[in-house]
Amino acid sequence: MKKKPNILFLGIDSLRRDHMSGYGYERLTTPHIDKLAEDGVLFENHFSPSIPTTPGYASMMTGMDCFGTDVVALRHKGPLGDHVKTLAEVLDENGYNTTCIGFPGNPSSRGFQKYIDYEGWNPDETGRSPKADNLNERAIPELKRLAEEDKPFFLFLRHMDPHSPYLPPKPFERIFYDGNETDPNNDSLKAMFEFKPFADYISSWIPEGCTDSNYIDAQYDGAIAYMDACIQNIFTTVESLGIQDETLIIVTSDHGETLNEHECYYDHHGLYECTLAVPLILKYPGKLPQGKRISDITQIKDIMPTLLSLIGIETDIKFDGRNLLSLVNDEDFVQESELYLTECTWMRKHGWRTPEWKLIRALEPDLHFKEEIELYNLIADPLELNNVATKEPEIVELLTARMESYIAKREQETGRVNPIYTNLDWHGKGTGPFKTSQEAYDSMYIGSIVNAQRLQAKEKIIEKSVK
Repeated sequence: MKKKPNILFLGIDSLRRDHMSGYGYERLTTPHIDKLAEDGVLFENHFSPSIPTTPGYASMMTGMDCFGTDVVALRHKGPLGDHVKTLAEVLDENGYNTTCIGFPGNPSSRGFQKYIDYEGWNPDETGRSPKADNLNERAIPELKRLAEEDKPFFLFLRHMDPHSPYLPPKPFERIFYDGNETDPNNDSLKAMFEFKPFADYISSWIPEGCTDSNYIDAQYDGAIAYMDACIQNIFTTVESLGIQDETLIIVTSDHGETLNEHECYYDHHGLYECTLAVPLILKYPGKLPQGKRISDITQIKDIMPTLLSLIGIETDIKFDGRNLLSLVNDEDFVQESELYLTECTWMRKHGWRTPEWKLIRALEPDLHFKEEIELYNLIADPLELNNVATKEPEIVELLTARMESYIAKREQETGRVNPIYTNLDWHGKGTGPFKTSQEAYDSMYIGSIVNAQRLQAKEKIIEKSVK
C-alpha cells in the first residue's frame, strides 16, 4: 500500500496578509514563502472570522466555525469539547506520526503524539528575539527524525515572530527603517503611550525614548522577513531529505495583527480587516497546480476538509468548512461571501461582513470607548476609518437582521447557544460583563511580556510523548 503524503503545516501566529510581498505588499518581506506560492496555490481572500488565537486555531484544527467548536475567547475555559475531532486525532487514527512544535497547552493542540516547545516570546542577551531560529533548532532535528520513519508524518509548527514583542535580530531590525526612532518632534506614538492598558507592555520592548510608529511597523515587517529566511531553512531540509514530492506544505495564520491602527496598538483585536485577513498557501507537487491564485473568499474552517481530501482520507465528520479542491479545479463551488465575525480578546463583539459592508456590534462596553455600533463601507473606505452607522441606519438594520438570522440558524443546527453569548467571563476577571468602558479600561492591563505570555499559555507540555 502506498504511503500517504507527509504534512508540513506552518500555522503562523499574527501574520497579516497585507504585509506579505506575495500578496502585494511593497516591502519584500516573504520572498521564500512567495516562491512556495509560485509552486502551489495562493488564496487571495482568506479570512479567520473568529479572533484571536484560541478560536482561530480551534477552527483551523477542526474544520468547524465558532458554533461548531464552541470556542470564541482567548481565555477559553477548559479543553476543546469532545463533540469535535482535531486534525491530529484524525491523522493519528490513519497511521500518521504527529508532532506539534510551539503550541503546548492550547485546547486546539489536542491529539498530537509529541509536543516540543521553544522560546518564542522573550528576548535573549542581545535584547532581540530569534524566535524562528529557536524553532528551527527544535523543528529541523524532529523533521529529520520523522522523515526516517516508515509512517507518514504531520509536523505542525507555530511560528511566533509576527506576534508582539516584535524583536527581530540584526540586521532585520533596520532593513525597513532608516530614520530616527527617537525623534523628539515625532508624536505618532503619543496616543499609544497614553493608553494605560497597553503602554507599559509595549514600552517594555521598544527602544527607550521611541517616538516613531513607523519604527515599530518596521520591526513587525523585519520579524516577518527574518522568519521567512528561517523558514527557507526548513524548506531546504525537506529538499535535502528528498521528500518534497511526497510532502504537502501549508502556510496560514490564526489571525492578523493591528499595528498603530484603530486605537488597538500592536495587538490582534478589533474586527477590522487587518486582523481578519490572513494568508493561505498550499503546495503539493503533482496534486495541486503551480502558481494558481484564487480570488474567491475562503475561511480558516475550510483548511481541514481540504487537507484531508488532498491526502485521500475519508471521514464521517460533517465539517462546517468546505473542500476547496473544487474551487482549485474550477468546478462548481458554493460561495460564502458573507461572514459572521466574533472577538473575545480585549473586547467582546460580533459582526457581519459582506463584500461591501462591515457591521460591528459591541456586546458590552469596551476598553477603547468605541461606539456600540460601527459600520464601514469596505469599497469606499477600505481602511475602515469612517464609521457611517448613524448615516446608514437602514444598512445597520439589514445587516443586523441577517446576522441574527444566521445565529439562530447555527444555534438550531448545533443545539447550542452562540458561544459569544455564554462566555461572560471571557476576560478572566471573574466579574462578568463590563458595565462601563471605564471599568474595562481600568481592568484590562497587560504590564509585561511575561503577563502577555501567561494570557495565552496554559500548562506547558514540553517534549511529552503521549503514544
